[in-house]
Amino acid sequence: MIPTVFSATVLADDVAATAGFYIRHFGFETRIDIGWFVTLYHGDRPYEMCVLQRGHDSAPEGFRAAAPSGVIIGFMVDDVDAVAARLAADGVPVVTPMRDEPWGQRHTFVTDPAGTLIDVVQVTTPDPDWLRAHGLAGG
Repeated sequence: MIPTVFSATVLADDVAATAGFYIRHFGFETRIDIGWFVTLYHGDRPYEMCVLQRGHDSAPEGFRAAAPSGVIIGFMVDDVDAVAARLAADGVPVVTPMRDEPWGQRHTFVTDPAGTLIDVVQVTTPDPDWLRAHGLAGG
């Protein structure tokens, strides 16, 4: 099976504020807004972000009031430092300051208004020693 679209749905107490966060900071546009549910998109790309009112009957019973846990939404960007600076200037909560990883990532973690953890990432050059130590490069 190959999905035609990938979608992540965030449960939120304030649907409008959470949808607005993704529009403002990550360039999404609104496709559908019926108050308790919003679908966001990026042109013709095969992914969406959705925001659902926490507690709504459309969510499975037992999960309707769930706080974000165990999921990280990741956004790959071209200039993570610029995005991070813009997010910080707008008062977005930073969970982990910018850091470089030996496997070839520069990233920071922030949260949206619903408390969902977001990893903002830029691909960098991996450390050759780290790659060799993990069997990912010859030599």
